[in-house]
Amino acid sequence: MQLTQLVLNNKACDLTLNFVDGFSQSLSYEFLRVYSPNEQTAKQGKAKPPVSHKKMVQLLAIEPVAKHGYRFVFDDQHSAIYSLQLLQEYAHNKARLWQQYLDALKLTGHSREAMIDFKQV
Repeated sequence: MQLTQLVLNNKACDLTLNFVDGFSQSLSYEFLRVYSPNEQTAKQGKAKPPVSHKKMVQLLAIEPVAKHGYRFVFDDQHSAIYSLQLLQEYAHNKARLWQQYLDALKLTGHSREAMIDFKQV
């Protein structure tokens, strides 16, 4: 299924995906950041803790990457390439994936809330 349009809504902090068949789904920047393809890869078979403290993350840019998909650039210095297939999977499974994320946070004691970075001067 092909995308026809990506609509950024910085006020609501979400990205709406519009598909050629008329299906449309909004995904929060937080959802996109915590389900980054780069974050989903575990090293040496060990389960990774859920990405946390991303409730206030912003999506700064979307860059087309040839036929591979789109590079999403976030304000926490993270970027990743999201394939069209992955975006379609996220759009169709948003509710289930979001609940899995919330459950993982609860299980590990992590939080969605943004952290304040203190620096000593």
